[in-house]
Amino acid sequence: MPEYGQVTQELRGKLEEIVGDKHVSESPEDLEKHAIDESLEPPHPPEVVVSPGSTEEVSAVMRLAYSERIPVTPQGSRTGLSGGSHPVFGGIALNLERMNSILEIDEENLMAVVEPGVLIVDLHAETEKLGLLYPPDPGQESGSLGGNISTNAGGVRGMKYGVTRDFVHGLEAVLPSGEVITMGGKIVKNSTAYSLLDLIIGSEGTLAVVTKATLRLVPKPRHTALVFVPFDSTRDAANTVSEIVRRKVVPYALEYMPRHAVETAQRYLERKLPDDSHPAYLLIAVEGNTVDEVESQLETVGEVCLEMGAEDAYVADTAAKQEQLWEGRKCLFDAYKAFWEIDEVDACVPRKHIPDYIEGAEVAAERHGVIVSNVGHAGDGNVHSIIARGELDEETWREVLDAVIGELIDLALSLGGTISGEHGLGLAKKRYLPRQVEEAQIELMRGIKRAFDPHNILNPGKVFDL
Repeated sequence: MPEYGQVTQELRGKLEEIVGDKHVSESPEDLEKHAIDESLEPPHPPEVVVSPGSTEEVSAVMRLAYSERIPVTPQGSRTGLSGGSHPVFGGIALNLERMNSILEIDEENLMAVVEPGVLIVDLHAETEKLGLLYPPDPGQESGSLGGNISTNAGGVRGMKYGVTRDFVHGLEAVLPSGEVITMGGKIVKNSTAYSLLDLIIGSEGTLAVVTKATLRLVPKPRHTALVFVPFDSTRDAANTVSEIVRRKVVPYALEYMPRHAVETAQRYLERKLPDDSHPAYLLIAVEGNTVDEVESQLETVGEVCLEMGAEDAYVADTAAKQEQLWEGRKCLFDAYKAFWEIDEVDACVPRKHIPDYIEGAEVAAERHGVIVSNVGHAGDGNVHSIIARGELDEETWREVLDAVIGELIDLALSLGGTISGEHGLGLAKKRYLPRQVEEAQIELMRGIKRAFDPHNILNPGKVFDL
């Protein structure tokens, strides 16, 4: 275990001088709240919760922590699923929720400048008022943009637009030493030396604390439509994804749901979805600037689905109908969590191997006696395998869970995939990294970590061990 300093009363007094006494807390309620995220990892309470309100305050907190060797865990709204914001070694939980301002929406340059505590749902609302769109949409509306940048979050629009990394054009960040650095900006191109910007995106808060981000926007398409399509087999549904792309239609979202997920969503929402009698479903969303453009895409999508074995197609062509369908998809993690003890794997595989992954996951579920519900972003191969305890007793569940997770990860890797598509490794999945990445690469990553953080005080215990 690393040698870390303790948060003494003297150090607490210095923290209060930096951020104000009401923004430094050791109350049991605050320590409990900041000991967890949305993962199933057991709580790791910090010694103190510090809530800075500016870059200058973050910098001063980090300088103090660096000099005293105090571990610091950056936190946003703590909606992560990999234990990435757990204060594993205690120390300071650096709560960035106060830094929640949309500083600018630059319509001329199609850029927004935000602080890390801004919720993605708020940025979506403000940009869309102006006819603009910030495409990343990870599905957790209470997620903060700092957390999205930390894990390089994706979401339902990833198939057409890409992931968070594709929309971050500038960052202001505080190094573990307290030094403030600025990378990129309102520029579209930048080939100047190494891209530290891209290094920090997806680094899970282990290299620097993001305090400001410049994000690219796009014009918001005027019209959208959504279609809910039942299939008699998983393979037919998955093969339809590739055929739609081959026909030169790129939906902005293409989601897969098994019947178990549809039934679980209905139970959670206490209302029916258009159909719940088939083994597999696709949720396909298209958009365009004219009604004719959208209808043309819908026609092609419908033709492909029927050719590939779809039983029907339920079109949601109004905003209200679309919202009802999206609610059925986006509620699934909360729905499963409400009814069962769960864990999850967010593997990503090449699109053509989605049916192989899903079928392999179903075999593993049957062998171990658990529920595995494979839902997710079929358009980009990112399958979220929700593993639910079902009827297993507690002891058996604990015995088989690690085996199931390991098998699903090995299955994804055997198909040319990756351990995580968007949630990151954090604390929960870091032990699997050597299954994908050889030691030479891990050692390079350790070298990068040491260069940024020689005392290993920033979010220690995540991604890999030093």
